[in-house]
Amino acid sequence: MARLLELEEDYFLNQFSDKAPTTVRINHYVPCPTPDIVLGFKAHSDDGVLATLLVDNDVPALQVLRDGVWYGVPTNPRSLLVNMGDFMEVMSNGIFKSPVHRVVANAETERTSIAMFYGLDPEKVIEPAADLLHQKQPARYKKVKTKDYMAGFYEHFARGTRVLDSMKV
Repeated sequence: MARLLELEEDYFLNQFSDKAPTTVRINHYVPCPTPDIVLGFKAHSDDGVLATLLVDNDVPALQVLRDGVWYGVPTNPRSLLVNMGDFMEVMSNGIFKSPVHRVVANAETERTSIAMFYGLDPEKVIEPAADLLHQKQPARYKKVKTKDYMAGFYEHFARGTRVLDSMKV
């Protein structure tokens, strides 16, 4: 990914330290008799650098929001989905996007997924990579410490907004 942005090959790896948290979440969704009025997981973008998702069967549930329209993410039980997180969007100065997504309920089939979230040291300052900034392309996001971002993340999540939007310059 760093090469795509013409950054040093290990730029993103160098952002991690032994204090960077990795979180695993196992989600089990039972059949829901009213999937038209119930969400499996409400709309949000992921905190952290990136997330990986493994689903156990071919039940469509994940949707991404683009231009005001929800699109279903194709499923394949033998694949790993990699999702950019908000920190990656900031570090790439908006070139890589942290998509807003949700999980919809299914009336007939249960579904289990395993998600891994890769974060940064709470004291780490998240900011656009300096090599991506120039006169024609200034920083699109303010600098923020990881712990300060995370303090606002859950508050914004509860309100249905994104802390990432509050960081835009």
